[in-house]
Amino acid sequence: MRPTSERVREAVFNVLGPVTGVSVLDLFAGSGAFGLEAVSRGATACVFVEVDPGVAETLRRNIAALGCLGTCKVVVEDYLRAAERLWREGKVFDLLFVDPPYRILADVEVALAPLIPSLTTPQGVVVSEGPRSLRPTFGQSLIFDREYGDTRIAMVKLRRSDS
Repeated sequence: MRPTSERVREAVFNVLGPVTGVSVLDLFAGSGAFGLEAVSRGATACVFVEVDPGVAETLRRNIAALGCLGTCKVVVEDYLRAAERLWREGKVFDLLFVDPPYRILADVEVALAPLIPSLTTPQGVVVSEGPRSLRPTFGQSLIFDREYGDTRIAMVKLRRSDS
């Protein structure tokens, strides 16, 4: 696991601004740093997707320790299977974090691009963390792109007629 540095997380939330009242989907949740930060800043709900059961159990303990059980849900499932199921269930999110292992980010972008418009609200923002060499857009409008050492943070906003 490669946790997001505090510096990068702080920069992301400085760019995002207030997240009070938003719903969050944290794919590749790991320790849950992005989603838990959003909840601590007023997000109303967060779904964490983590494929590793052991990591997911640690995440559940982190959520319980922070007293966020009522606003957080942990899904132990492959990211694509979880995204497709959430889409079929009609779930939509204001904020989506995508922080996969760097080596698979390009594949993740291809797999998620068709689902992003259905998983996010018209004002939805997707935040991705990856290697400096990649700039994923998920087929959407890039609104932020910055490098932090070997890490690139890219944010995209939906291009939809209903936004």
